[in-house]
Amino acid sequence: MRHRCGALAVVTILLLGSLARGDDWPQWLGPKRDGVWRESGLLEKFPPTGLKVLWRAPVAGGYAGPAVADGRVFVTDHILRQEVSRPRNPYDKITQPGVERVLCLDQSSGKVLWTHEYECAYGLSFSAGPRTTPAVDGERVYTLGAEGDLLCLKVLDGSVVWSKHLSGPKSPTPMWGFAAHPLVDGNKLIVLTCGNDPSDGHGLVTAFDKMTGNVIWTALAANPPGYCPPMIYTAGGVRQLIIWDPKAVHGLDPQTGKVYWSEPFGPVNNGVSITTPRFVHDPNLGDLLMVSSAGEGAMVLKLDPSHPAASILWKRRGKSERRTDALHSLMSPPILRDGHIYGVDIQGYLRCLDLKSGDRIWDTFAATTGDAGPQSWATAFLIPLGDSGNRYLIANEHGDLISAELTPAGYKEISRTHLLDPTNTDPGRPVLWSFPALAHRCIFWRNDKEMVCASMDAKGR
Repeated sequence: MRHRCGALAVVTILLLGSLARGDDWPQWLGPKRDGVWRESGLLEKFPPTGLKVLWRAPVAGGYAGPAVADGRVFVTDHILRQEVSRPRNPYDKITQPGVERVLCLDQSSGKVLWTHEYECAYGLSFSAGPRTTPAVDGERVYTLGAEGDLLCLKVLDGSVVWSKHLSGPKSPTPMWGFAAHPLVDGNKLIVLTCGNDPSDGHGLVTAFDKMTGNVIWTALAANPPGYCPPMIYTAGGVRQLIIWDPKAVHGLDPQTGKVYWSEPFGPVNNGVSITTPRFVHDPNLGDLLMVSSAGEGAMVLKLDPSHPAASILWKRRGKSERRTDALHSLMSPPILRDGHIYGVDIQGYLRCLDLKSGDRIWDTFAATTGDAGPQSWATAFLIPLGDSGNRYLIANEHGDLISAELTPAGYKEISRTHLLDPTNTDPGRPVLWSFPALAHRCIFWRNDKEMVCASMDAKGR
């Protein structure tokens, strides 16, 4: 009996320890790559004095959000050579010598554990720094730099396992750099490689052996290639790799690269297919996939339940970026929930749409530009708190965090706090265009000068 009680106590302690341990955020949009923060015990309302800042650590320029895994924080940045300045016109593509870096920080203290850097001259527009969130997979972390430097590094010390340089004559650096967040899937690392000739080994999307860097398959072709991250969803009885380029949306077999289906959407203005495609299984409408672009507007596809195929449920396009219909997203991934769509339009409108039709139910500038009204490329990232319910954390381009409720009835702000200053002035105003990592009841966020870790623990830890 005593033995059984002791064993039960051990199990209880282990279970409580497991429950107390927070979740990691090891890749773009978190552990399930859907942007949902599922941890419990989070603040519902911010303290009047602001969040408890656990640490701040210096970083250099970059749009890339951090990844958090196994007690470590990974982020990338770019440092110009001392005698070099960034161009006054952010669209100018001039050579800017410097180094790109991968930083590994201690999650608890912000102390730098290791740095891996390499020569990387920039020749792209909006050249503040790298764009993609690192992808952590066990003992390895994968990073993709703005000029196409794809690295597999050891988590322990930053040493190089393998590397590739993706930019070249058949896959030139896109105007705004390599920006599609890498995806680890089984034994594969799936990356938008920007090639135009899969028959010659240079496709738009490539699956590398994650251990060796060898090419498993490459598929599709597009020029320009776009910036949309690869995503995998299950529909029609199979797993489908979703690739959205500036002319079409595609469903592929992630094991082989075989194209299941393609649906035209575009051509998207300036090649900016950026926003992450979003999937939902709606109890009334079935499996749906949404894409939204700044110029083309929005499209919702209905995925066939019996085999991999897609058809258009609706497509809505405004007359211009200033006269938009439905939702024209630039960077912020929209949210599909309970028969509705919530997203940020290119002019800064936070909008609610009917999922079935795309009809607009309401919009507001309260979470984005406020009294300033419409502003080009205004951005805020929507983070659902849990798999159901109406509560959201909103991280806007001013460095504000907003606790809010989003429902078909409207936008309800609960509280707001300022956490990080916007430092990037490329769009003609200071902005913060980095998606935070949300792990262990903390928010990890960066600008072009520092990384901050702040507690969101309701018990104040």
